[in-house]
Amino acid sequence: MDIISQVTSAMQTVLTTVADSAAVASGFLKRKRKLTGARMVQTLVFGWLANPESTYDELAQTAGSVGISITRQGIEQRLTKPATEMLKTTLDAAAEQVLACCPQAIPLLSRFNGVYIQDSSWITLPDELADVWAGCGTNTDKGGKASLKIQLRFEMLTGAFEHLSVTDGKTHDGKAQKEFDTLAAGSLRLADLGYFSLNELKQLTDDKVFWLSRLKANCQLFDTDDTLVCLLKWLKAHNSCQLDCPILLGKQAKLPVRLLAQRVSQQVANKRKRQIKKQAKSKGKTPSFSRLALADWDIYITNIPMEQLTVDEAFVLARVRWQIELMFKLFKSSGQIDESRSSKPIRILCEVYAKLIAMIIQHWILLVGGWRYPEYSFQKAAKVVAKYALAIAAGYASSVVRLIATFEDVKRALANGCQISARKSKPSTFQLLQKVAQPLQQKP
Repeated sequence: MDIISQVTSAMQTVLTTVADSAAVASGFLKRKRKLTGARMVQTLVFGWLANPESTYDELAQTAGSVGISITRQGIEQRLTKPATEMLKTTLDAAAEQVLACCPQAIPLLSRFNGVYIQDSSWITLPDELADVWAGCGTNTDKGGKASLKIQLRFEMLTGAFEHLSVTDGKTHDGKAQKEFDTLAAGSLRLADLGYFSLNELKQLTDDKVFWLSRLKANCQLFDTDDTLVCLLKWLKAHNSCQLDCPILLGKQAKLPVRLLAQRVSQQVANKRKRQIKKQAKSKGKTPSFSRLALADWDIYITNIPMEQLTVDEAFVLARVRWQIELMFKLFKSSGQIDESRSSKPIRILCEVYAKLIAMIIQHWILLVGGWRYPEYSFQKAAKVVAKYALAIAAGYASSVVRLIATFEDVKRALANGCQISARKSKPSTFQLLQKVAQPLQQKP
């Protein structure tokens, strides 16, 4: 099935079948009306996809695009608790749809049986919603009695959202990842330190899954003679700007890994040290000498063998993880999933769910243009989708033929003007991936 057929089918399932069933199950729809659950969900999703700051008047206009007539007051009155339940069920169904393009031919990434990056992002909610989504409390940097956390893992070569879910804001990433599917042997996992666990890294290694991670500060290291290593002294002793050495990770696990270290520029080091001091000061603490000294280095650990990945390639590969940060940035800057015009808790929760559905739909539509990560600018592509959002809504409400024709228009629009411009001083990840793979392509 081609990607346009995949998107068309997924939208039909989520925005019609599931939404209508959820409307009945939640009590949003108690008797037959012109405004069905599907039409309400479509109105909110496409309305906020076109403009995240849409007013009730603008949402009422969007309702016209999906084939119903409703006033601004009618929409406002229907943003109730049953509506949140209907939207949450629809969101869960959208997250279960795993759509994928043909894998991209990026030599460095193609060495693996899939490249999966995962991370999470918070959305702070009104305190009145603490019984729905429990926050971390007011004494943390993610303060608030109520918040939710988005857990996302997606595959870089096909663009598939392999896992997307929402949890309480207080749920630790390490606990949340237990719900993720097991990765296939030969695939690569890139994750933030929030998911760092020696048991998890050992399990991945046992499953023949590759991983590349930053080193957690308090993790003990041992050399191959089983002698405890002081990382800072060890780095100084080697007297090199770049290191690649075998080492044992963890006091109990003694997991054999490669430790990769590369000295950063003085400008980058100074910036890091300023940030470390600022964070420590905000907590009434003073950073240790070793922590400040280690800011001079980029340090990673991996189980990828030397013959499969050089040091230079490893540091380029590590940059790929930041693409999920860009994805979350897109959700919040373009999709404004964490912003609302309202101060009413239930209306805000409706908006969060609807906007998250919109971001999933947006991603599906980006796949229509072909997943050309990391050549794409997410921000530029999202503007194209927003421009066509109401046309897609109208096409969806009209016929499959019209919807497919609109997708073809979107595909042509995405093919032009969404690429990241080449940069000389600060090359993009796409440029570095192309550059670092060239020597390997020349090998017999």
